[in-house]
Amino acid sequence: MRKVLITTSSFGRQDASPLEALKSRGLEYVLNPYGRKLTEEELISLGFQHRPDYIIAGTEKMSARALDAMRLYVKLISRCGVGMDGIDLQYAEQVGIRVMNTPDAPTAAVAELTLGIMLDMLRGISKADRNIRSVHFDKPMGNLLFGKTVGLLGCGRIGSYLAKLLQVIGCQVIGYDSCLNQHPTIKLKPFLEVVQEADILTLHVPYTKNNHHLIDKKTLDCMKPTAYLINASRGGLVDEEYLYEALKEGRISGAGLDCYEKEPYDGKLRELDNVVLTPHIGSYAAEARCKQEMDAVENILQNL
Repeated sequence: MRKVLITTSSFGRQDASPLEALKSRGLEYVLNPYGRKLTEEELISLGFQHRPDYIIAGTEKMSARALDAMRLYVKLISRCGVGMDGIDLQYAEQVGIRVMNTPDAPTAAVAELTLGIMLDMLRGISKADRNIRSVHFDKPMGNLLFGKTVGLLGCGRIGSYLAKLLQVIGCQVIGYDSCLNQHPTIKLKPFLEVVQEADILTLHVPYTKNNHHLIDKKTLDCMKPTAYLINASRGGLVDEEYLYEALKEGRISGAGLDCYEKEPYDGKLRELDNVVLTPHIGSYAAEARCKQEMDAVENILQNL
């Protein structure tokens, strides 16, 4: 019987339909036994133990070493999500392992979370909640999202969807995308112009070696002191050490992060009141998660 190793940690919890779809096509599945992101050693060990034909992958690292250990039996890796920066795609192609992802499912979920972080930062929602729980009925003065200039770094599926939401609210949306010369609804500008003009700068690009610390000291120093930064894309895009300094010293007004260079995050940004931190929940809306999991299964079923 053909076998599927499911390495993402919460697969099928919201809806068992993706698992039932695998069984209905005669596929046996093995769930992640750790309930968390796998280490590379754990991935290799599970592969050796179960010798799966297919893998439904989470965000764990799949280096050439891991792929080499599994190349004799794995035919296809279906990434439950968008980003594939953790997988050595070049080596996978070299050894004949096909790699697919689920690019459509997380779009609305990530865009809505980004919008929520914007409103939280501008109105101090989380801070006000913490104050009341500490028996301080303070009323922090906030700002409107209406009328703000929002700069999108990355104008693909998520960036474009977010732009529509923001334009309805009354924001001016500008953007930069290295793959686009024009966009039907977003005014594209050079990278530094977007950084300099944005009241809120939000990232929607994949992580690659070329854009490691895309937001570094130079970029942060170009932002308005009244501006906010959001990263709900991938860890490694932001120099978190310098971001901490910039926030602490008031060089920018605030930030919202949903992903980090090292997860679980335990860094110094937790000390600051002008940053909103969430635990990489961009796609964690029940509806989006169910679609994402079913799309990951469909990638396999269409390639049996």
